[in-house]
Amino acid sequence: MWKLAAFLLVGASTILALIPTIAATTVSQQGLMRRTKCLNRDRIQVYDGHDKTLHQRLTALRNEMRTRASTQSTELDAYLVTSYDEHMSDHLMESDERLKFLTGFTGTTGEAVVTTKSAALWVDARFYEQADYELNCDWRIFRSGEHPTISEWVLTELSPESRLGADPQLVPHSLWVSLERQLNSDYIKLIKIHRNLVDLVWGSRRPAPKLNSIKVQPLRFAGEHWEVKVNKLRSNLTAMRSDAMIVTSLTEVAYILNLRGSDIPYTPVFKAYLLVSNREIILYTNNTRKNMGLLNHLKSHSCHNEYCVQIKEYQDVLRDLRTLSQHWKRVLVPSAVVFDMGASEAIHSVLPRELVLDRPSPIIFLRAQKNEVEQQGMIKAHIRDGAAMCEVLSYLEERFIAGDHFTELSLAREVDRSRKIQDLSEGPSFKTIVAFGAHSAIPHYTPSNRTDFEITEYGTLLIDSGGQYQDGTTDVSRTIHLGEPHPDQIRAYTNVLIGMIRLSVLTFPENLKPAELDALARGPVWGEMNDYPHGTGHGIGSYSSVHESPISVAYTTKQRYSFKDGYFFSNEPGYYKKGEFGIRLENVLQVHDTGKVHPSGNKFLSFEDITLVPFEPKMIDRSLLSAPEIKWINDYNARIRQLVGDELKRKQKMEAFYWMMNKTRNIPEYRSEADYGAAGSVSLNFRVVALVLATIITNILFLG
Repeated sequence: MWKLAAFLLVGASTILALIPTIAATTVSQQGLMRRTKCLNRDRIQVYDGHDKTLHQRLTALRNEMRTRASTQSTELDAYLVTSYDEHMSDHLMESDERLKFLTGFTGTTGEAVVTTKSAALWVDARFYEQADYELNCDWRIFRSGEHPTISEWVLTELSPESRLGADPQLVPHSLWVSLERQLNSDYIKLIKIHRNLVDLVWGSRRPAPKLNSIKVQPLRFAGEHWEVKVNKLRSNLTAMRSDAMIVTSLTEVAYILNLRGSDIPYTPVFKAYLLVSNREIILYTNNTRKNMGLLNHLKSHSCHNEYCVQIKEYQDVLRDLRTLSQHWKRVLVPSAVVFDMGASEAIHSVLPRELVLDRPSPIIFLRAQKNEVEQQGMIKAHIRDGAAMCEVLSYLEERFIAGDHFTELSLAREVDRSRKIQDLSEGPSFKTIVAFGAHSAIPHYTPSNRTDFEITEYGTLLIDSGGQYQDGTTDVSRTIHLGEPHPDQIRAYTNVLIGMIRLSVLTFPENLKPAELDALARGPVWGEMNDYPHGTGHGIGSYSSVHESPISVAYTTKQRYSFKDGYFFSNEPGYYKKGEFGIRLENVLQVHDTGKVHPSGNKFLSFEDITLVPFEPKMIDRSLLSAPEIKWINDYNARIRQLVGDELKRKQKMEAFYWMMNKTRNIPEYRSEADYGAAGSVSLNFRVVALVLATIITNILFLG
């Protein structure tokens, strides 16, 4: 028997020795997805339905690369397609969804490269599994930020002197410069193609761009006149010794001028550029949008001073930049920072390089620090949003028990409907995510007609949604279970909740970087030898974008920007077990100045949850919680009962009110003897198992 034991030990040692070799093999291909549905890639693929349509579009693009790509009538060997519009927007109007049209991928970020014989898509980890499902087998899928990168893959696919084409209006300058530098080393040329090839394939079927009306954001919501904001911006430009700035981000244009629009889904913006110098302000947008209210607001009737806005046609911006730059010594052109990708290569290409100051936009930091009116608006918007979520969740449980059937899509419509009827509602802040069962294990899965699951009592149900209100923007995630959750699900849910609480209760010096806080939220999930493939938090706007720079809480992205009083950001840890279930909980936090000072002289800051939606009591294992964590939940529930309860009673939504009261019942802060007995029995069972194993091994080794 001792020989058997020795054999097992040697075998285990051999396996451990092999692990580094296996890991090294994996790392060399770390970014490539092994697509199970495409194992027979070398065979001729026969497509039908939507996959066939996508294959035809890819073939048509390759034809355009050969025949219509270059002004010199030279063929392209590859073509780059991004997920951006001219302003590097987070969400796109339908006419700008070129990546989706070509590949079928519906995620918000990605880049594709098509050669004459191959095609590849790069997406971040959030959308990895989604891309695998949505793309046909013409495509290889890689993780962004891992190997191979776009340039590494292109270098393996193309020979020297090849030509990679791209539309410079849709490529961030930072990406263009990076690709150009890496490809030039192997003599591959990056070529500007001003006539978009995907648009040529799309043809007359491409939807018309939206040119909806522009609305003035009233002072009672904005809290500050636009002239004051422009004056702050000009002060920043003077400090940077810049004569002017071209504002390319749509959310920045909307913020600085106290305007909103509806050109793009989920984000209240309109397509425009803004040029700000010490002497003039020029708004470049479609002239058909002009109306008396807009002209009065911008003082555009007789523009003879530095605090009026001229309105010019959208397409004049590049020509004017060429002309006006002759009078400037320095112009600020926004660079990439956190969620903002900065200006396009097209903007940079019309300006002399020696004039360009490539820096993050000062507007990002002005906008992130909400004024008192915006702060109060965000708080009120979240109370109404909490009422909306209580209404839809109580309705779901009531009708489910009554025998009604729901699917992911039908429930998503109910969530949107519940928000739409709230005061000051302007629609969702992003496409509502309802993910049931195995779909909840896909971090940012979005239901579609092809994937729609029926919701039953046999799985976790993850709802990630948000609303746009005239006084604020919301983003909330809750995971529930309509049956009896499995112990693994309860443990995962509780650990995610603990991580959320640990971040929420933190008091810290203001010089601490967001990435340095990430371990607090991830710690309980890491303790289960798991992790989630998305950030723990992101900045959030006020009736603006749901993803707002400069805050990003993610240990994988080291940002030098710190929290400030008046910032708002999300706190959204998660747990995903592939093919089985997923958990995500998300609140929006407000940053407060505590009034206390660190010994170093830095201010102490703290957080406050402004999202007010109940957690799922039956998925909380209170034996895993400390007394302070239970107290936090009870205090949080008390705020829901008071603030959301008053809103529900005001609207006479009593069914939702009673549902909310039931979900926010007080949890005993100290365990009973029965709880200790249960915990002790579990601990004892582990000790017994350990003792039995030790005895067996001893007998094998020494008794033979």
